[in-house]
Amino acid sequence: MPAQGKHRRPKSTSLSRGLAAVTTGGAVLALPVIGATSAFAAPAPAAAPQAVAPASVSPQANSAAKAAPAQHSVVAGETLSKIAREHSVSGGWEKLYEGNRKIVGGNPDLIHPGIKLVLGAKAAAPSDDKAAKASPSAARGASADRADRSERIEAAPVAKAAPAAEKEAVTYTNDLDGWIKESLAVMAEQGIPGTYEGIHRNIMRESSGNPAAINNWDSNAVKGTPSKGLLQVIDPTFQAYHVPGTSTDSYDPVANITAACNYAADRYGSIDNVFGAY
Repeated sequence: MPAQGKHRRPKSTSLSRGLAAVTTGGAVLALPVIGATSAFAAPAPAAAPQAVAPASVSPQANSAAKAAPAQHSVVAGETLSKIAREHSVSGGWEKLYEGNRKIVGGNPDLIHPGIKLVLGAKAAAPSDDKAAKASPSAARGASADRADRSERIEAAPVAKAAPAAEKEAVTYTNDLDGWIKESLAVMAEQGIPGTYEGIHRNIMRESSGNPAAINNWDSNAVKGTPSKGLLQVIDPTFQAYHVPGTSTDSYDPVANITAACNYAADRYGSIDNVFGAY
């Protein structure tokens, strides 16, 4: 035989190396041997659902979520230190005591159940006035705004006041009762004293309620100035004591009464003081 040449041993595959021959009754069984480089890896088990790690919560978030009330009602056994810790009061019990000194009193170690403490760190936002004080620029802005509004208000045209309602006209009956009442209204405007009873009493004595009555027989009549009207007034007296706004006719009932009462007030203090010839 010709000399056998040297041949390079063919490179066995991993599969070939992984086979082992086993003889069992002459039969050859090829059994796979799983090595470290085997391509037949066991299927990986189903991945378990990953637990979602809870998101970290910042102290600020916890503080916001656990917002304390603006006030705390003290219960038995509590102390300022304990309350300050539970409500995270900024500045501790000293700040809590400082803000509630009037309520607590002079001894911070003695707090009575039932009193309500203002939690300074958790108190409501300051009012507009306090905010303005805290911020000078805001205060200046508010002042400027008020001044601007004031100028606008002053510059705005002032509406003319509506005219006062006219005095309701009063009607009087055209009889002795109506004449006396109308005369009393005029007398009240002029400040002339007198009452219904005083006027009525003297009219009944002087003229019996006749506005056209005239005395043509007494001394005044002899002088040419007879007494006229309800209260028997002579013309010189009527003219001297005539009340503006009334008739200039001495026989006019209202004009006659008011002139006579004006004269009686000047001479006797009031027509009420006249009980005879005057």
